[in-house]
Amino acid sequence: MKVMVFDVGGTEIKYSVMDETLSRWDEGAIPTPQESQEEFLAAIEGIYRLHKEEVEGIAISLPGFIDAENGVVRGGGALLYNIGTPVGPRLARRCGCRVWLENDGKAAAMAELWQGALKGCRNASVFIIGTGVGGGLIVDGKLVRGRDCTAGEFSFVNVNSSDWTTPESLLTCHCSTTALLYQYRARKGLPADAPMDGRKFFALLEDGDEAARETLEAFGQQIAIQIYNLNVLLDLEKVAIGGGISKQPVLIETIRRAYDALLQNHPFGPELSASLPRPEIVPCRFSSEANQVGALYSYLLSARDN
Repeated sequence: MKVMVFDVGGTEIKYSVMDETLSRWDEGAIPTPQESQEEFLAAIEGIYRLHKEEVEGIAISLPGFIDAENGVVRGGGALLYNIGTPVGPRLARRCGCRVWLENDGKAAAMAELWQGALKGCRNASVFIIGTGVGGGLIVDGKLVRGRDCTAGEFSFVNVNSSDWTTPESLLTCHCSTTALLYQYRARKGLPADAPMDGRKFFALLEDGDEAARETLEAFGQQIAIQIYNLNVLLDLEKVAIGGGISKQPVLIETIRRAYDALLQNHPFGPELSASLPRPEIVPCRFSSEANQVGALYSYLLSARDN
């Protein structure tokens, strides 16, 4: 079975034809339409029609609170024109085929559960570090969606009970790549718009930049605290770190060290901390392909169950 698979991001839509063996054909990318849903649907339809004779349907990973069962974007996400609309049914009518939507963080979790770092896990999670923080929760071997389709939206977790007005110190979105670069600029006294990206940051780190080292250490601790909180709630076997910067081994090593340090300095003392479970902290197997792989798996599961 071949499926037309899309990974919709805020700036780019990646696509490919995929089958259940993860073989891929005709990969490509186009800019994400920014003006209207009509432009967005037309862009997806145009790519699908080039391949409609060889595929059974369409699987889409995209940002937002996704009601996968009904194909509705309930809220959230970078593409405001999709909020509150039945994107799946509208696209199905235009293309004349089955369409299945999946949230991007949940798609990454499903990819890792199916064929990646979380395969065989009962309770696990992905923590996707990007422009924001994406996530997905696996409980009893299944993806958790929640009543309102918001389970695993880590960016909204409150980490500072004394402040409800400053997102960069209040919410888990301060664990994003965007925040890492913001924190580095601030530590160096650079303008907020100074050119900087993940590649440049890690190159500076490798060259011995002390501010980069200090920034990464603080960043690793911030992520370790979120993993600690998740683990207290769900007793996780593994947490898989994803996003573009997860390819950097030094990031995973830093998070692991920070997590160990949290337990060693636990306020309840070493006896209790020694008894707390420790999840494995691992990189995701699928990096930039995770959302497409997970969208495909979600499509296949829904087809099987229906």
